[in-house]
Amino acid sequence: MARNDSELCNILDVDALRAACDKIAATHKSDAGAMRMALLAELRKASQAGREKARELLFEDGGGLACARRISWLQDNLISILYDFVLTHVHDEKKDAMAVCAVGGYGRGTLAPGSDIDLLFLFPSSQKPWMKQVVEYILYILWDMGFTVGHATRTINECISLSKSDMTIRTAVLEVRYLCGAPVLVSELESRFENEVAHDTGPEFIAAKLAERDARHSKSGDTRYLVEPNVKEGKGGLRDLHTLYWISKYYYHVRDTQDLVKLGVLSRAELKLFNKSEDFLWAVRCHLHFLTGKEEERLSFDLQREIAENLDYQPRPGLSAVERFMKHYFLVAKDVGDLTRIFCAALEDEQAKSIPGLTGAFTRFTKRARKIPGTLDFVQERGRIGLADPEVLKRDPVNIIRLFHMADVQGLELHPDALKGVTRSLKLIDNKLREDEEANRLFLSILTSRKDPALILRRMNEAGVLGKFIPDFGKIVSMMQFNMYHHYTVDEHLLRTVDALSRIERGLEKDAHPLATKVIGSIEDRTVLYTAVLLHDIAKGRKEDHSIAGAKVARKLCPRLGLTPKQTELVAWLIDEHLVMSMTAQTRDLGDRKTIVDFADKVQSLERLKLLMILTVCDIRAVGPGVWNGWKGQLIRTLYYETELLIAGGFSEVSRKERAAHAANKLQGALEGWSEKERKAYVKLHYQPYLLSVTLEDQIRHANFIRDAGKANKVLATMVRTHSFHAITEITVLAPDHPRLLTIIAGACAAAGANIADAHIFTTSDGRALDTIVINREFTNDEDELRRAAAISALIESVLSGKKHLPEVIASKAKSRRRPKAFTIPPHVTVSNGLSNKFTVIEVECLDRTGLLADIAAVLSDLSLDIHSARITTFGEKIIDSFYVTDLVGAKITSDNRQSNIVARLKAVLAGQQDDLRDKMPNGIIAPAHQPTVSVAPKAKVRAS
Repeated sequence: MARNDSELCNILDVDALRAACDKIAATHKSDAGAMRMALLAELRKASQAGREKARELLFEDGGGLACARRISWLQDNLISILYDFVLTHVHDEKKDAMAVCAVGGYGRGTLAPGSDIDLLFLFPSSQKPWMKQVVEYILYILWDMGFTVGHATRTINECISLSKSDMTIRTAVLEVRYLCGAPVLVSELESRFENEVAHDTGPEFIAAKLAERDARHSKSGDTRYLVEPNVKEGKGGLRDLHTLYWISKYYYHVRDTQDLVKLGVLSRAELKLFNKSEDFLWAVRCHLHFLTGKEEERLSFDLQREIAENLDYQPRPGLSAVERFMKHYFLVAKDVGDLTRIFCAALEDEQAKSIPGLTGAFTRFTKRARKIPGTLDFVQERGRIGLADPEVLKRDPVNIIRLFHMADVQGLELHPDALKGVTRSLKLIDNKLREDEEANRLFLSILTSRKDPALILRRMNEAGVLGKFIPDFGKIVSMMQFNMYHHYTVDEHLLRTVDALSRIERGLEKDAHPLATKVIGSIEDRTVLYTAVLLHDIAKGRKEDHSIAGAKVARKLCPRLGLTPKQTELVAWLIDEHLVMSMTAQTRDLGDRKTIVDFADKVQSLERLKLLMILTVCDIRAVGPGVWNGWKGQLIRTLYYETELLIAGGFSEVSRKERAAHAANKLQGALEGWSEKERKAYVKLHYQPYLLSVTLEDQIRHANFIRDAGKANKVLATMVRTHSFHAITEITVLAPDHPRLLTIIAGACAAAGANIADAHIFTTSDGRALDTIVINREFTNDEDELRRAAAISALIESVLSGKKHLPEVIASKAKSRRRPKAFTIPPHVTVSNGLSNKFTVIEVECLDRTGLLADIAAVLSDLSLDIHSARITTFGEKIIDSFYVTDLVGAKITSDNRQSNIVARLKAVLAGQQDDLRDKMPNGIIAPAHQPTVSVAPKAKVRAS
């Protein structure tokens, strides 16, 4: 930034502040305490006013780097004025006996509003007593002003000695910048550092900085496409640019990045990209600090929307303003990655020997390049593929695609020089190349590789090739979706989906995905599957539904890639329906035959079922860490097997009554150690839904549980079981039946912080309810998980018995839970009689919150609706719940007026306008001395997920 004197005077009038400080000294000459307090107040006022002016200028001109330099300039002068004040009015000593220096990021002359201030107090040879007092006075004033100050007090000899052994100190001294005091000391330090530390240690420093960078990336997720990125430390963030700056200054001995153009390290266009990226990232960081009032580096959801507004991003069809802002952010992060790769390629050319400690990942080729068989355009050197000459790509643009294909076939890494050449040749990827038959054949070979296709596709994406070769893919590069469900940008999600598919096909996911691993070997056309996986979300961010638009893209693109009309239509169908299996498995009752029939009607063939199941598994796996779990896998497997049976014509036509009778006989015969009278009496407790949907193993377990509770005269009883593979824990509750039973159990689980994954609720003929609540597992260790489940069970029993008041425990939990304030999801309710032959299905969609299921169940109970089945599914901050209901006489809800009333009541509670509903809930269902009452009408199975 070319600093404008009048502009900087608006931030701080240096002369006026000096005069004010001198006046304070004269006024309070005899009272050191009063003088200090007055000085502190004056400096604090100047700092706050200066930062506020810097904030105003940031909004006016949008210059992030300019803002960081303005704040640095402000801080420089505050420290210089403070230093002069101390040595003039507090300690009458020579100002040039010591020096104060800025180090770290502050040493580069940039400072974010909430950043630490890193200072080095530099002494010539030894520290005199008054120097320590000066340092303490300065530090205490700065601390009292609210700054976090990182500081060191060292002699020049100490700085040199420590720099040789400590890479952090070496980096700090590398960026030392004179602020005030004796400039000659700083000059001497810089000269000695260059001659005694930096000389001939470039490789060592580069190795350390790149290793440090890799460790930092690993800690932050090792991807630049996390939807809540760290602007400073994350991959593609400011620290990556700082690393390039450090290496440039250390290895090339440059003071300004512009010098890198003269040295041929960066082109003028690349330098411009460097400056634009740095300015944008600084703008985002400064806005972050101003908004939060602290050193906040994570661009979280609740801040993204406001920063997008501050930076004046506007919505476009299919993309909100915040999504456009974040797409720009990720494109910049990608540019930083490109610059890093180009820079490292130039460094490698400069190196004359291997760099110690980098395990060969960043070394100069010491062996002669050798030709790769079958091609004259590429060479292999030390396990990496490079270009045989600089004109290879220009001579034949197909070589851009062929380079990546050869890297896959030969199992070679790509040389940084080759990637730099590709990045600088992107203009060669035009319509002629996109329509070239050989180029498309090579690309399809990369996509369907049996090695590691995601690795090569990611390299192509990072180099900008993928988005240029497939323009529709280019539209979703760096695109984020503003929700808590998707953890990555759309392009990163697609590449991770391909990786999940490849790992399943290579047999690396047998334990996590046994069905997909078993089925994938029997599919007829793996090309169709890989193409659909890569393209399934390619139309995100458009006005039209992305599944429909994606199918259109596939119909246009697949013939270009060489797929037949039959293959193209199958890819288009898979993309159009890629969400149907996941949504059916998670939001519909798989025990309802119409669910299976409707799904089978969509799928129509076993081959489609296989392909859709594998695509669904890969899609969920690639959403983000922790999104996939064994329970979702079990739901998908259940839907697959039930549909496979129906498509194959094996769906049982035996009546429910006959099948229930057969199940009752099996249960009666399996109750070992029971008398004949006990067996008959027990089997009569259960209705058809229980006998037809619960496995015999669980029926026996339940029988012993109920029998033991009866012997112990327990009105309430609970039983716990864990499932490590499914990542869930079961809590079975035996209690007297009650219309609000689901309401209270769901509320107790919410109060305990348990996320309900599923629930099976049955009523026995003697008026008791047998409820199995399935919650997501929290601990990997069974002992820890069982302790947690026992605590939840105890809370459920306390609420059911009236010992604790449910509204109070839910309220206390809600206070401690962070609500997703950044998101607004308009409540949506639909009532349908076409999804089930026997039930009305009520589907609700809204923002998730603690106790929501309890509130919904309470409303349905108030409306005299009997819940027969329910599925509760969470997608990040959003829930989609489906309830299968009838009226109290078992009929569907057909009245338009009643349906409208249901919608209105539910929308009110979803919008949080009926929080007093919880107060209507009973304090407890029973008291310890009460006996259970027999319910008049039995309830069927309730399932929630």
